[in-house]
Amino acid sequence: MQRFPFPRALACALLGALAGCASVPRERGWSDIRTLVDRRNGGEHVWAADPVVAADTAAAVSAILSQPLSADGAVQIALLRNPRMQSEYARLGIAQADVFEASRIGNPTLSFTALHHSGEPAKYEAGLSVGFAELLMLPARKRLAAGEFERTQASIGAAVLDLVADTRAAWYAYVGARQVAVMRAAVADAAQASAQLAAKFLEAGNISALQCKLEEAAATQARLQALRANADATRARSALNGLMGLSGEAAAWSAADRLPAPLAVDDAVDALLPLARRQRLDLDAAQREVVLLEQGVDVTRRYRLLGKVDLGIAGERETDRSKLYGPSLSLQLPIFNQGQGAVARASAQLDAARARARALDLDIENAVRLGVERVAATRSVAAEYRAALIPQREAIVARTQEQQNYMLVGVFELMLARQQEFDAYQAYLEAVRDYWLARVDLQRTVGAQLPSDTASTEPTVGPDDILRAAAQPDMQHMHHGDAGASTPGTDRARHAEPSSPQQKHRAKQPQGHEGDDMHDMRDMPGMAMPPDAAPETPPHGQSRGTPSRDTPADDRHGGTP
Repeated sequence: MQRFPFPRALACALLGALAGCASVPRERGWSDIRTLVDRRNGGEHVWAADPVVAADTAAAVSAILSQPLSADGAVQIALLRNPRMQSEYARLGIAQADVFEASRIGNPTLSFTALHHSGEPAKYEAGLSVGFAELLMLPARKRLAAGEFERTQASIGAAVLDLVADTRAAWYAYVGARQVAVMRAAVADAAQASAQLAAKFLEAGNISALQCKLEEAAATQARLQALRANADATRARSALNGLMGLSGEAAAWSAADRLPAPLAVDDAVDALLPLARRQRLDLDAAQREVVLLEQGVDVTRRYRLLGKVDLGIAGERETDRSKLYGPSLSLQLPIFNQGQGAVARASAQLDAARARARALDLDIENAVRLGVERVAATRSVAAEYRAALIPQREAIVARTQEQQNYMLVGVFELMLARQQEFDAYQAYLEAVRDYWLARVDLQRTVGAQLPSDTASTEPTVGPDDILRAAAQPDMQHMHHGDAGASTPGTDRARHAEPSSPQQKHRAKQPQGHEGDDMHDMRDMPGMAMPPDAAPETPPHGQSRGTPSRDTPADDRHGGTP
């Protein structure tokens, strides 16, 4: 009788177990995701998954922060430091592990039994079996796991693109909020100057107490708005730091102080709809899920009667030391359960996946149409501010300045016109910010850069330019022969020299008296007082105090309270 080759079978089992201990490379799959993201994000970026970069991430971030932070720089830091990216790295690792396990069958089962009777030799039984059903379904499992891995890659790529869009939007929101805070501070300074001058006029008996209180209340309201705008800028900066994964000293960076000017022409719906259907990674992942579930339904139906099947070898040593061995089979009979529930579950999951894919496709189409309309609307608003309201406010300031020179209106009207001009500039800057935020949302909807993103843009006017131009005496309103030829505030500085005979006459007038209250206005923020300051006593008995804002009719003669 042949000997039972138990040691040989045990060695084969151990070798099979060791063969499944190969490690999964952590970087596998990231090259494909990088290709998907960089192709849609308009350029190559450095990722924390790169071994060289991961070893010195701090140096890479410091190099970016050594310059004023741009939108692209913020995106690059987010790809390196954002905790969400680390979560996506782990998610890819889970998908890799699933692929690894799907490509291997379960470990063989080793059984051993020792039977003996008191005073008699022992009887030994041993067996080694492996799941035949798993071996039979191994090709289908590997195919489905590979498809699920590709779907996971597309899903992770979509999450990374969401992070990119969130970071760009946060950068635009911060720069816009910082600009608004600077403009609100300028308005608050001008309102405070008006309140201080009103107090002097009240002390001199030239205005009523009500008019003075109106100026003080307006100054307080402007100061509250400035504080609120500064708090909004702080929150926007904190949100951007959170997306970039920065804190402490690393969060003390400086950003560009200007947003790009709106584009002259934006993209049409007909061009973006097919692009969105090709580039949206979440739609690609949803469609891949449908394909995988279709394959899963076919596999479930094909093997629904196949239960647990184990094939192996069994051996026995009798008490007389004789040995027996041979093949073994363990088969689960499909009597009570023939796989109807598994087939119904797989079919229901397929129906749900198809519905999700259709719903996502519909949402994308509607979102693209809405995004295009929003971009067009915000661009029209910014253009209306630039071409209409801002020139009108500049003209009002210039005409009010001329009338104040000849004592036809008071200084409070001039200061109010200046504040309203600043409000118009602030609204323009907010419109530009809203335009770029709308474009970021449209990029997120399309799933890639827009075709018009390759167009060159110039920076729009910044708060410093506006305030510097407002500080020039006898400024002229912006020349708008071509609405798109200039940016608000840029032409005003070029027209500082008097051009009309009337302006040249005023420029030659002597300076006002040092003791005059109006002389103090020249040093107040955002105010440009005329060179011919008003005399101490107005002509024809007219009071120097003139109505401001909502002064009642009874107080519009500048009498003492």
